[in-house]
Amino acid sequence: MNITIDSLTKKYNDKSVLDIPEMEFQEGCLWGILGPNGSGKTTLVRIVAGILDSCSGNVLYQGDKYSDSIKKAMTLVFQRPYLIRSTVYENIAYPLRIRDINEQEVSSRVNELIESFRIQSIRDQKAWTLSGGEAQKVALARALVFKPRILILDEPTSNIDPESIMLLEERILDYYRKEKPTILMVTHNIQQAKRLCNRIAFMNEGKIIDSGSPSEIFGPGAIPKIKEFIKKGLI
Repeated sequence: MNITIDSLTKKYNDKSVLDIPEMEFQEGCLWGILGPNGSGKTTLVRIVAGILDSCSGNVLYQGDKYSDSIKKAMTLVFQRPYLIRSTVYENIAYPLRIRDINEQEVSSRVNELIESFRIQSIRDQKAWTLSGGEAQKVALARALVFKPRILILDEPTSNIDPESIMLLEERILDYYRKEKPTILMVTHNIQQAKRLCNRIAFMNEGKIIDSGSPSEIFGPGAIPKIKEFIKKGLI
């Protein structure tokens, strides 16, 4: 599903935090959204996800405005996962239940993901007892269970252990290769972006200052501002 941005702005207390005249996130691409702290990355993806209003402009999904059908085709995984107060199994099953998927299909899909994410041992554990890495695995499994056409990931692997990071990256890539959704992934990690993403949008001060392939954005031809951020270790 293509995501097209037109004249998108957002202000807080008269301070501009987002100003994107135009941008297109093409269908079937895995986009990395990078930039220094405060560059507007999370604001952008929350507006695209429909959980934050813009001040002006439009976001179109395959040419259509945000609607219930778009909402049902999209999900967002936060940096700090929000899980319902129930078991791991019920958390992953939740998106299927609200879509009225039959119980046999729910069981099949949930158990397949529990095995894929290697969380069989915590299947019946309560969500609030999970470690950070466990909770993030459950959050991503819950996001993938209904096979979204747009997957938005806001720093999905920050502050978790290296083994969990590796597994989450594998599951993201597996899903991308099988389903070819449109993925927007906010990350501070250039190496992670190079490993996972085939397109990059680089933000600074609420603007997208460059976009293209990882080799174009981070290679010898990178624009001076991005080279400066990399040199200073700001991303």
